[in-house]
Amino acid sequence: MKNFFDLIALRESCRNFSDKKVDRKTIVSLIEAARLAPSACNSQPWSFYIACGDKAADVAKCVQYLGANRFTDNCSAFTVVVEENAVLYERVLQLFKNDEFSSIDIGIAVAHYCLAATDLGLSTCIMGWLNQKKLKEVLNLPKEKHVRLVIATGYAATDTLRKKTRKDLDSIMHFID
Repeated sequence: MKNFFDLIALRESCRNFSDKKVDRKTIVSLIEAARLAPSACNSQPWSFYIACGDKAADVAKCVQYLGANRFTDNCSAFTVVVEENAVLYERVLQLFKNDEFSSIDIGIAVAHYCLAATDLGLSTCIMGWLNQKKLKEVLNLPKEKHVRLVIATGYAATDTLRKKTRKDLDSIMHFID
């Protein structure tokens, strides 16, 4: 593994995938990284559907909803993240009944997935802009399921990283003494 902070610096949302295929063993490793992510009450409110081969092209069309994400045409694999019911302890439910932990938990799992992909030389792009109805049809998912996001996963066509533009640390960090 690379130094963790170097790994974070290397991770970016890929917008130019090569047509090189990602093997199933590698995808399983990424799902394992996501599976090990922490979640509220260890509820693990997620499931992962992997589209490769011909299905990858179908999923690409679903995330190109309203003209977005055209770069996904070359992507060889997609991981579709579906939110499952969180099973929280009764006391937690009573104390935090208006709080929603599943989206936080899914975000942590997806971060694990994307950093593991970067460590293995892969590139990813997390997409929430998608045709939910069509994607459920393509994957044969029940109507009541909720697709939270799709992770395009593959090899970047180039090793060149874009400059990261982030807010200044001083504008987001506030020590309270």
